[in-house]
Amino acid sequence: MRCPCHSGELFESCCAKYLTVTVGGQPGYPPTAEALMRSRFSAFALNDADYLLRTWHSDERPESLELDPDQQWYLLEILGTQRGGPFDSDGVVTFRAHYRSAANRKLRDSFTETSSFAKVGKQWLYVKALDLQ
Repeated sequence: MRCPCHSGELFESCCAKYLTVTVGGQPGYPPTAEALMRSRFSAFALNDADYLLRTWHSDERPESLELDPDQQWYLLEILGTQRGGPFDSDGVVTFRAHYRSAANRKLRDSFTETSSFAKVGKQWLYVKALDLQ
């Protein structure tokens, strides 16, 4: 299966290594803010609220997260990045996320967001949306 993040890779060699627990009992950490954004999109596509909460900075994270089962996330476009590399401590990713209605697949929409990320230890975390269109 192709990865939901549209990297062109297979899910197993892309976002699965972050969303699933490894043999040692710990998931891997995305090496960049963009990789975290891609894995979070995949989590939305797979309805994995636990991963979304686990990768949300504690200063901004809600207590719980209920995903809308009618929203099917099908395309992620990365529009730009600022910092967010393996040796940075913060970063910004601008993306467009496309979704459709599960009840009526002809109903489609998208939104564009600029999000901030912070690296805490070895782990990149989503902080918050800076701009949402």
